[in-house]
Amino acid sequence: LLEDVMKIGEIAKKAEMPVKTVRYYADIDLVRPYERTDAGYRTYDAAALRQLIFIRRARAFDFSIEECRELLGLFTDQDRTSADVKAIAQKRLVDIEEKQAELQRLHDELAHLVGACRGDNRPDCPIMDYLG
Repeated sequence: LLEDVMKIGEIAKKAEMPVKTVRYYADIDLVRPYERTDAGYRTYDAAALRQLIFIRRARAFDFSIEECRELLGLFTDQDRTSADVKAIAQKRLVDIEEKQAELQRLHDELAHLVGACRGDNRPDCPIMDYLG
């Protein structure tokens, strides 16, 4: 149906992402345009919109493009197993937990240095000593 076909600007707005991002995802075959108009413009259908929203949500969890590609494949595979999906999400969760631990370590170190610095008019500074 023609009313289901959207131009790139319309689908980008509905998917809540920049046109440039939609174009990039099409260029790397993460999402496929429905067709091109005679003038060469990309048009998209409702299935592409669902995929773009899926990708946006997956990227919000910081899944890589390749992980998004794999998840999209599972999304469209009616014979998928939830174990396959869970394995990808579990790996991402471990990555997030590792990043959290690293950020906590950096926070604690910097908080210690900031606490040790007098912050007065003298030149001595534990922060500069540590960095130097």
